[in-house]
Amino acid sequence: MSAVVADTHAALWYLLNSQRLSPNAGAVLDAAIQDGDPIYVASVSLVEVVYLVEKGRLPEVALERLNNALADPASGFVTAPLDLAVAQALRRIPRDMVPDMPDRIIAATALRLGLPLVTRDPDIQKTDLKTIW
Repeated sequence: MSAVVADTHAALWYLLNSQRLSPNAGAVLDAAIQDGDPIYVASVSLVEVVYLVEKGRLPEVALERLNNALADPASGFVTAPLDLAVAQALRRIPRDMVPDMPDRIIAATALRLGLPLVTRDPDIQKTDLKTIW
């Protein structure tokens, strides 16, 4: 099984063909799609992208690509909801190690799904969560 959770930037960089995505991360995301396995994107990532577009920190095309990928079942991208199980898993992501709430929610989503998280975030990489970069 090659299903993974992609953090906000990993998903966007993949969809935008950015050189900022590591070759290893790109290969893992490619493998998930080729194997027909989902690339989960935490619902908080959608909110984060809207916020960053509104602040002018991301181009509008980033939100368009993410929305299009999540709307197209053939893309391999799937929204992972913020639900009770994710909220309960949040307690297992140490706040002193990962202080940013959206990052904790993304990490808790991967923990709840039992999947590795594709992320370059050094705070998340220091936790016990399996990460890929």
